[in-house]
Amino acid sequence: MNALLLNIPPDLKLTDEQFYHLCLANRDLRLERTAQGELIIMPPTGGESGLRNADLNFQLSLWNRQTQLGFVFDSSTAFKLPNGADRSPDAAWIQREQWEALAPAQWAKFPPLCPDFVVELCSPTDVLRNLRSKMEEYIANGTRLGWLIDLQNQQVEIYRPRQDVEILQAPKTLSGEDVLPEFVLDLNQILA
Repeated sequence: MNALLLNIPPDLKLTDEQFYHLCLANRDLRLERTAQGELIIMPPTGGESGLRNADLNFQLSLWNRQTQLGFVFDSSTAFKLPNGADRSPDAAWIQREQWEALAPAQWAKFPPLCPDFVVELCSPTDVLRNLRSKMEEYIANGTRLGWLIDLQNQQVEIYRPRQDVEILQAPKTLSGEDVLPEFVLDLNQILA
């Protein structure tokens, strides 16, 4: 099952508050909203993708707990990007200063910011070209480092601002570079 795109008539625009309440009323659905106001209904992941995503989030959270440099978010978190889209990466990290600059009321809903770091894990229910567009959108809105992990092709695409996408074939590890200092993601369980 692929994601479903629900087109909203141009004269019917959901406000941020209405979209938030729509998500609350449909907690069993994973909803995203494009910058053009289209609603995307994301299918749930299967067990294999969920297991790999949990390992990814565990490794990122463990590094963050040790460094205390920021905050880690899972795939259930939607972020209000500067372009107006509401997006939910599979894993995200936000630098402490950026998160703490928000008002506590903004923490409770869809935080109005773009994560510093994002990961998208391409599962069998995803369309690779759609995830590539999503990664480009993150970078255009302020993400400093992004990884698109393609399980089927055993590849990782690395996204950075003002650089071409770097493609790695079956890497064993990934470096967090200067965005996540000293973080190294072990891909043995994720690309297995």
